[in-house]
Amino acid sequence: MPLLDSSRSILVVIDLQGKLVHMVQRPALVLEATRRLLRLADLFAVPVVLTEQYPKGIGPTEPSIREAYDGLSTPTFFLEKTAFGCCGDAGFEPLLQRARPGLPPEKRQIVVAGIEAHVCVMQTVLELLAAGHEVHLCWDAVSGRGEEYRKHALDRMAAAGATITNHESVAFEWARDKNHPQFKALSALMKEGQPT
Repeated sequence: MPLLDSSRSILVVIDLQGKLVHMVQRPALVLEATRRLLRLADLFAVPVVLTEQYPKGIGPTEPSIREAYDGLSTPTFFLEKTAFGCCGDAGFEPLLQRARPGLPPEKRQIVVAGIEAHVCVMQTVLELLAAGHEVHLCWDAVSGRGEEYRKHALDRMAAAGATITNHESVAFEWARDKNHPQFKALSALMKEGQPT
């Protein structure tokens, strides 16, 4: 799997909603890593897709994530869905097309954060891979209710071809060089303290 290229990337944040987000393993880590990914997407002009799974039942996106998303200047796209996997919703692929016009699936690099690892995230990732996308899965921004569920889902997605990465690796791959115009902002973000 090649390094990430910010001009081909799309950040997809899956279903960080309601009370469920606080029931997963290491919720503080997941939320902080996702907030950082959103800020990084803004720095590197990477489009962001935010999804919600049946918010009437589960609740809206966690407030700090929604606030970060709403404050982005990079292109943003929102999908409310009932299918567990994002690809199961007819509106998802058109959003990816709008996020990266003219870029076919096999050229897109999808960076994934969200919950739950073994349900909505895994179904999305497996279907993205089947459609030819590169998928880069941020382990520090993905979780589920139980470490075994999370671990085995990550293992299955990796075996299917997803790259397991983290928000810092994403940042430095998007930058590639300390002389990148956004490197100072990236460096300042990384010095804010590590999520736990």
